[in-house]
Amino acid sequence: MNNSFLQRAIELAKEHSFTGDKGPFGAVVVLDNKIIGEGWNQVVASKDPSAHAEVVAIRNACKNINSHELQNAEIYTSCEPCPMCLAAIYWARIEKVFYACDRHDAAEIGFDDNVIYDEFILPEENKKIKLVQAMRNEGLEIFENWKSNPKKIMY
Repeated sequence: MNNSFLQRAIELAKEHSFTGDKGPFGAVVVLDNKIIGEGWNQVVASKDPSAHAEVVAIRNACKNINSHELQNAEIYTSCEPCPMCLAAIYWARIEKVFYACDRHDAAEIGFDDNVIYDEFILPEENKKIKLVQAMRNEGLEIFENWKSNPKKIMY
């Protein structure tokens, strides 16, 4: 762990949290001991619920290295990643996460992800958002075509 990278994530959170339209979160993606992507919460400013600091940092890092994967990379973030950000970290193949505040600290200031964590373990019929499957055969046709596509790039 490199404290200077975590300090940079904290600085990004501090720097961008006083405008009122950005949340108090910052993140940096590091590869080969160099920052390749930075991000801060831009949900309100960009009107994008996925524009969390970690997601923005991952998007910037991928763009900067021209890849959809960040293998061997680490992410430093001012707060423990929420479930969405953690999923993005997994999809990006980032190997390690370092964070300052935890999810309980975030909940104390109004960023409570417990509803999401709680939903994961509920039976389908008790979830707040209902998942309804329809037109499976039509969807499977696309998947079958994908399986045989010689130009596909797996991710």
